[in-house]
Amino acid sequence: MKYYVGIDLGGTNIVAAVVDEQYQILSKASTKTNRPRPAEAIAEDMAAMALQAVNDAGLTLDQIEWVGVGTPGLANSQTGIVEFSNNLGFENTPLADLIRKKIDKPIFIENDANAAAYGEYVAGAAKGSVNAVCITLGTGVGGGIIIDGKIYAGSNFGGAEIGHTVIQVNGAQCSCGRKGCFEAYSSATGLIRMTKEKMEQYPDSAMHGITAERNGKVSARTAFEAMRMGDKAGKEVVDDYILYLAAGITNTINIFQPDVLCIGGGVCNEGDPLLLPMKALVEKEIYTRNSPKNTKIVIAQLGNDAGLIGAAFLGAAKS
Repeated sequence: MKYYVGIDLGGTNIVAAVVDEQYQILSKASTKTNRPRPAEAIAEDMAAMALQAVNDAGLTLDQIEWVGVGTPGLANSQTGIVEFSNNLGFENTPLADLIRKKIDKPIFIENDANAAAYGEYVAGAAKGSVNAVCITLGTGVGGGIIIDGKIYAGSNFGGAEIGHTVIQVNGAQCSCGRKGCFEAYSSATGLIRMTKEKMEQYPDSAMHGITAERNGKVSARTAFEAMRMGDKAGKEVVDDYILYLAAGITNTINIFQPDVLCIGGGVCNEGDPLLLPMKALVEKEIYTRNSPKNTKIVIAQLGNDAGLIGAAFLGAAKS
């Protein structure tokens, strides 16, 4: 049996896991990222969590093939340098070398969304496909693209930023600096914004009562909950959200025509009320609507483990 370590470096937590060759997670170890702080300190904690996970799995470092890391930002997988990460304050940070000072093993790095997509590709919802795209609907809209079994990162390692394609010219402001991005409308953040805007238009909406019970907090679930209560304003929010989501997914399919497109993130927990109308719109709008073989849209299966499993197998992705 072969064993690998995957590390998911996030803005909040550092999580390391030991994964075997059958994609099973044997152990995990985690600590707070505690940003902002020097990259050297973060890398030291990453190495410590990796070693702790190895120990907790009852293994030694000699039994580990390599260590893979999923990190936010522009991760140069050839040099092991994080060229830029606004979330971590990294700029031309030699992350692989910093970890290698503590762990004398091959170290592979990749953008975290790409690593998560690779995890779904090797062990999750996209397993068995040749070409796959994974979209995560979270605080932003993350993307990962697998072509012929390889992670596509572009010539400058900034590829797969699906969330920053525009679906509404001169639309809502996106954090990237553009207006009308897919992310601005289809992320949980965008859904919350649209919910708040609709609540202002409809002071009698059930959404006000729902949020009042939660100390005034509007969440990505608020509009869906109101819709299920028969609330007109809630249904309008959900309908608009599905329309934008379908537009972004249709664009992605038209460009890549993957075997599988998997979507993940908390909003997917809404199930059929979200997925069925969204799929119907996509099927109606994709360019290949008359093709006998079209992209299969599925829900991501691995959750937060996708990034760990994908990172653990980065050495295989680079071979």
